[in-house]
Amino acid sequence: MGLRKRSFESLSKTGVNTVFLPGFNVPSTVTATNDLKEALAGADIVVSVMPSHHCRRVFEHMAQWLLPHMLFVSATKGVENDTLLRMTEVIHEVVHRLCGFAPKITAMSGPTFAKEVAKGDPTALTVASADLTLAGIVQKEFSDPGFRVYMNDDLIGVELGGALKNVIAIAAGVIDGLSLGHNPVAAVITRGLAEITRLAVVCGAKAQTMAGLAGMGDLVLTCTGGLSRNRSVGVALGQGQQLPQIIAGMHGMVAEGVLTTNAAIGLGRKYGVEMPITEQMYAILHDGKAPRDAIRELMTRPGRVEDRY
Repeated sequence: MGLRKRSFESLSKTGVNTVFLPGFNVPSTVTATNDLKEALAGADIVVSVMPSHHCRRVFEHMAQWLLPHMLFVSATKGVENDTLLRMTEVIHEVVHRLCGFAPKITAMSGPTFAKEVAKGDPTALTVASADLTLAGIVQKEFSDPGFRVYMNDDLIGVELGGALKNVIAIAAGVIDGLSLGHNPVAAVITRGLAEITRLAVVCGAKAQTMAGLAGMGDLVLTCTGGLSRNRSVGVALGQGQQLPQIIAGMHGMVAEGVLTTNAAIGLGRKYGVEMPITEQMYAILHDGKAPRDAIRELMTRPGRVEDRY
């Protein structure tokens, strides 16, 4: 039985997702289904949280049941590899092409570990849309005393911040896996933020968004938190494990940074943006470069003046 089928059956029978979120009861008002038509029937808000490489396929399948009044909330933190499109761009392209209308769409992102949200620990994040009226609807519907939702009109920045930080988190994990101490982790977070900001601004984002919850907030959490899958991949790489072995050990969980590294390299080359940390992570992940050699090359790059981004 596949992991997702096991997850569905567990939710249906016990009210607990024993595969992906064990130990937490899902509210009784939530009904599990593996039928997209049933899930979409009567929906006013559709939350999209599948892994980025499944987004296009799932929306192409859902298109027959999508309606113009629906409000879409994209919470996937990734970039499509082949097209270099953000998730809201993928959704817009598919819905416009197959349904004949422009979807009402927002993106939600920020520093959120699912287990902590499920426990009810205080969490803050942001929802973005070029139309703040749409963002305001999501803010109202999703907010509660333990879940604080801010609004932002920088859709590009919020999406790219959430996606690109995963690459930097792998780098932070590599440093931990090599037992190199706290100093280089702080440096990677700081210079990684500059790297993300350079690319995001060229893509049309606002620099100040990268100092917010979907930028620095999510970056710090993912680079330092023990629940971070992307950081864990980096730790394992630093300890000498190979990527296929690491992925197999995740038992169906997805570390978006592995795929996002490809897309980030593509975006950097498309816009002529220097991305040294991302380039070294790509070399480790896909070219078999030794992690220690990658860190050494980052440290011995020609000197330069530090700037904001």
